[in-house]
Amino acid sequence: MAGQNRQREKLGAADRSEGGRRPTRREGHQQTGEQTVGDRDRKLHSLLELGHIIGLDLQIDTMLLQIAGKAAEVMEADRCTLFLHDPTTDELWSTVALGMEGQAIRIPSGTGLAGFCFKNREVVNLGDVYVDPRFNRDVDARTGYRTRNLLCVPMHNRAGETLGVIQLLNKRGGSFTEEDATFLRAFGNHASIFIEMAQLQKARMDALEQSRDELRRLNRAKHRALHSLSHELKTPLAVIQGTVRLLKRRLASPSFPEHERLFELLERHLVRLLDIQQESDKIIRSYQNLSEEMFHEEFDRLGRELGEIRGVPSDVLAQWKDLREKVAQWLPSRAPPLKGVTLFPLVQEALEKAKERAKHRGICYFLEGRRDLSVLTEPEVLGRVIEGLLKNAIENTPDEGMIRIALEDAGHRSLLKVQDFGIGITDENQRYLFDGLFPTRETDLYSSKKPYEFGAGGKGLDLLLMRAQGKRFGFDLWVESRRCLYLSTDRDLCPGRISMCPHCRNLEDCLNSGGSTFGVFFSTQERGVS
Repeated sequence: MAGQNRQREKLGAADRSEGGRRPTRREGHQQTGEQTVGDRDRKLHSLLELGHIIGLDLQIDTMLLQIAGKAAEVMEADRCTLFLHDPTTDELWSTVALGMEGQAIRIPSGTGLAGFCFKNREVVNLGDVYVDPRFNRDVDARTGYRTRNLLCVPMHNRAGETLGVIQLLNKRGGSFTEEDATFLRAFGNHASIFIEMAQLQKARMDALEQSRDELRRLNRAKHRALHSLSHELKTPLAVIQGTVRLLKRRLASPSFPEHERLFELLERHLVRLLDIQQESDKIIRSYQNLSEEMFHEEFDRLGRELGEIRGVPSDVLAQWKDLREKVAQWLPSRAPPLKGVTLFPLVQEALEKAKERAKHRGICYFLEGRRDLSVLTEPEVLGRVIEGLLKNAIENTPDEGMIRIALEDAGHRSLLKVQDFGIGITDENQRYLFDGLFPTRETDLYSSKKPYEFGAGGKGLDLLLMRAQGKRFGFDLWVESRRCLYLSTDRDLCPGRISMCPHCRNLEDCLNSGGSTFGVFFSTQERGVS
């Protein structure tokens, strides 16, 4: 009894020290409720702050860092990672992983918990990640970080497509709640608006920079064209000039036994001048076609972006459509509807023709890969492109050499590769390869000028034409090349036959010394099929 009295006295003293009485159960619930309301207000206020934090800075990396930092702060999480989807590689990527010291992350879009969240558009909320088989423990093992709990929600753009995911790790003081998941979804959708704006601006800036680079490249090509034409015209004009002077002197004499040889010389160099004029005309037309295609693409892109902007008056869209139709009437029409073409038979037919024309060269040919690949293009144009690539490979491969042709399925696109094991192209010359003015030799004096012979010469005009046609008919050209180890410059000459090479003892030595691979990527974007 005395003990109970002492206990009551202690409680009374405690009550007096806290204001004279103890809080009731109802008052305790009220305090918890006020704390919850305050927490909600703080989170909602963070949504309003997000726009002020980002401001007008639409640099994507900076923006992602700001969003991740704010999400981790508001949600009281240890780490936050923003994954965005890269449609070209079908990967989730991020350079923003708080606590990872800026390490870049790239994972297949269906891998791990982030991939599951992205693919299924579902929230993932785990109190203990190690009990879930989808969790990749290797990341913790590599970094030494221990993941306890996780919250991952998908982010969507204005069109409703999944833009990426936002992932939080290790909430301080417990696990993530359903209320946390609801708020993070709202936070992510709010942030996705700014992310999409930044992506659109980045795409515009990249397109603008690409256009600038293309203009700079075209300007360099123009100067190379003028220099090349000046150099090419110099020799035949000098010969014709000297021959005319000689004719004047000889015609004044009664006997003129050399007149046939002199006229033959004049005719040969006049033919060369005509060839130069025709090459120049093809180059000018090819660049004009490229410029027109670039203009069409930029015009179409601006039209799509205008249509996606909310609130654009209908009369403005109608005026844009009318302008598009007038531009189409002013510029040459674009490519006709593309046709489905099976690659293998077309390549096989072109290869047989090329082998017949170079049968005396002793070259081995290998055609391998997928036989069922179909692409959308113009068959006649594609046939000429394949023929040109084979001719280019043969003319750059020494006798007794080898050429490999491969057909591959490269994800969403089909790929044709023509690989030669010839002398290769220097790094400097690779930049000008598709300009139509690239000389395969330091001087044409060493060129055979015979089609399908080694070192036939030329300036890459066929490659320029292929590139211009690719813009119209749904394919892109690329090249990889390694200059021969023993012929580091254009002035170093190959004997043209492996058995005559002072450096290579056998075919394998030549195959390992250098070579080039020209590839054709066929786009999957359909502009019409017939």
